[in-house]
Amino acid sequence: MKLFSALNPYTLLRQTYWLRSLALLLLASTSLSSCLTYYQTRYVFHKNFENGRLPEAEKALLHNKRAARGNNRLLYYLNLGTVNSIMGNYQQSNAYFEKAYFIGENYQVNYLKQAASFLVNPTVTQYRGEDFEHLMVHYYKALNFLKLGDKEAALVECKRMNIKLNALGDKYKNVDNKYHKDAFVHNLMGIIYEANKDYNNAFIAYRNAVEVYQSVYKQMFGLDVPEQLKKDIIRAAHLTGFKEEKAHYEQMFKQKYQPLAKGGGDLVFLWHNGLGPIKSEWSINFNILRGEGGNVTFRNEEYGWSFPFFISDEEYNNSGLEKLEFIRVAFPKYIPRGLFYKEANLQWKGQAFPLQRMANVNKLAFKSLEQRMVYEIGKSLLRLALKKGGEYALRRQDKNAGAAILSAFNAITEKADTRAWQSLPHSIYYTRVHLPEGKQQLKFTASGNGQPKVYNFNFDIKKGQTYFHAFHSLDTQPFNRYDSGVR
Repeated sequence: MKLFSALNPYTLLRQTYWLRSLALLLLASTSLSSCLTYYQTRYVFHKNFENGRLPEAEKALLHNKRAARGNNRLLYYLNLGTVNSIMGNYQQSNAYFEKAYFIGENYQVNYLKQAASFLVNPTVTQYRGEDFEHLMVHYYKALNFLKLGDKEAALVECKRMNIKLNALGDKYKNVDNKYHKDAFVHNLMGIIYEANKDYNNAFIAYRNAVEVYQSVYKQMFGLDVPEQLKKDIIRAAHLTGFKEEKAHYEQMFKQKYQPLAKGGGDLVFLWHNGLGPIKSEWSINFNILRGEGGNVTFRNEEYGWSFPFFISDEEYNNSGLEKLEFIRVAFPKYIPRGLFYKEANLQWKGQAFPLQRMANVNKLAFKSLEQRMVYEIGKSLLRLALKKGGEYALRRQDKNAGAAILSAFNAITEKADTRAWQSLPHSIYYTRVHLPEGKQQLKFTASGNGQPKVYNFNFDIKKGQTYFHAFHSLDTQPFNRYDSGVR
């Protein structure tokens, strides 16, 4: 790892005058907020959202005008898009998500802020979003388009997701990464193709989904092929006339093709269960081991982590690192919010249709952070080493007052980047129900902890049409706020 030499940060340490001035200016402004996570700084929004007070949650967002222009503007539009989607404002939701998409696609590194992040913390830079968060933008847009009856536009969003996944494969090609194909995306594409009566492409998408569920999802996320997908791929093979493929999947899944009743239409019901994890922080100690020829290693015995850096003798002697024995560094981490409801089903005229999990967003978030953790640790080590080095550099120049101020500033501002899209669901479930023409009422029941929650939904079914509906259960399991440090 060559973060030190690549970024050449020690030139910043020599600018002690502006460092001291910066500390004086920012010390007061950061003292109240620096210890808070992003969740805590947006507590009013998150609390209203979690309790289903969606108009109040939207108002809390819109009230913060600076958020639309600041470093967290991506999250500002992501949260507005989510709230409006749940409230049924699908066009407005897509307008917000399109702004979020534009921010993500046109992200450019601000090198001045990037340099400042090594002297303060990562929150001084623009939030660029986690990989899976960018994927979920397209999912929500596809969902909104489906509710608006625009299946072609929804399909475009699925294809955008697939392009991003292929890019992730290139991005992490040197990492043990299997997440460059997504069963959830292919499954959703298949459902939309089938709704458009394009059974050939529906079969291909379903086949891709089955392969990824079996080869990646089962191992990485603990998710096997959903029962509904088994039925859908066999039906798509039959409708396309792929007799061999139909027989292959009938044998694989040990079930025969069951034709749907003639007439009527389909309802694809998507259930967003719970809420995704909260991003918080944790910290650990690293010993500083000095080698020869400018080699310095930061090592943690507990986790068996070693991070070697090369620093020239001049930089090392001028940095103040020679005075340090160990440093304590803050890193981001996710804290899961447990599912309140364990299962749900739709009921229609005595028949029950269980909702089956098709995506685990919670585990996806953990995997996304895990893939870049080595880089995150190296960056955090560099940041804190620079801060401590700056203190010793000032003391060596007999500027103890300035060093004391800088030391206080460093302590207050040292934090991990806890920004995240925290209004996402924990998991996504679905089922398909074939219904006769006319007005139909279905009962949705979610159960798990306490009394089951029951909702009634009404749909006006037309022959040959596929209808899409999404419902978000916002309830989560309570957790200890003192252990998590997020509330």
